[in-house]
Amino acid sequence: MRKHLLALVVAAAASLASASMARDIPATGLTIPDIVSWLQAGGYQAQVITGSDGKQHVKTAANGVSFGVYLFDCKEGRCGSVQFAAGWDTKGTQDQARVGVWNRDKRWARAYIDSSNDPWLEMDCDITPGGTYELLDDEFATWRSVVTQFHDDFLTK
Repeated sequence: MRKHLLALVVAAAASLASASMARDIPATGLTIPDIVSWLQAGGYQAQVITGSDGKQHVKTAANGVSFGVYLFDCKEGRCGSVQFAAGWDTKGTQDQARVGVWNRDKRWARAYIDSSNDPWLEMDCDITPGGTYELLDDEFATWRSVVTQFHDDFLTK
């Protein structure tokens, strides 16, 4: 009985130790330079893009697909949520019904057709309060999988 109790205590301590080793995202969120550093630490290229409205986002790519990383819910340059977004210029060849079927069958990201009849895919992630880089890495892995599936389903068939 004592051996089992000891094993439970050791397992609980190990679980707490690994949880305490998680790298917390600051409670106030991330900045554009934080996103660049995070992507580069994962081996991805990251380029800061400034739009005509003065807002910045980060351009990167995975699995041969380019996309942007946008920050939302910002206060004083630190932001509490991230959006991954990719769009493709298909010269208006996509159809809304096909995107609707894709959205019905997929869970993590949403697709839509823009005013030029071109497809877009987006995925939002809350990173505060209580977010960790490990959770952001997990969300990013989901995004990479989904954006690759979308690209393959809509642009290579």
